[in-house]
Amino acid sequence: MRPLKTRLVPLAAFAAFVLAAGCAEVNSTIDKTQACLEAPKIVADLGAEITKLKDDPQAMEKALDDAAGKLNGVADQAANTTLKEASDNLASTLAGINVNDVNDAVDAIQKVGTDTAAYLEKVAQACS
Repeated sequence: MRPLKTRLVPLAAFAAFVLAAGCAEVNSTIDKTQACLEAPKIVADLGAEITKLKDDPQAMEKALDDAAGKLNGVADQAANTTLKEASDNLASTLAGINVNDVNDAVDAIQKVGTDTAAYLEKVAQACS
C-alpha cells in the first residue's frame, strides 16, 4: 500500500500545478477581454464629453484626468503587453494636457482626437 500512496502524492501535486496554470490562463484571457471592451468605451465617452466641454476649460481638464485614471486601470488589468503599453501611453498623454482657456480646449480636442485614433488602432490589433 505504501508504494501506491507514495506515487499519488507527486501525481496530485502535478495535477494541482497544471490546474492552477490553466486557471491563470483563463484569468488572463478574461482580463484581456475586459480590457478590450473597456478601452474603446473610455475613449468614446471622453470624445463625447470633451466636445461638450469646449467652453469649460476646467471641466475639460478634469474629464481628461478622469479618463487618464480609467485608462491606467485598464493598463493595470491588461494581460497583453501591447494593450498595457498603449493604455499607459495614452493615459500619460491625457494627464499631460493642460487646458487653461478656450484656445487650449480647441487644441486639446484636436490632440485627443488624433491620439485616441492611434490608440484605438493599437487596441484593435492587440485584441484581435
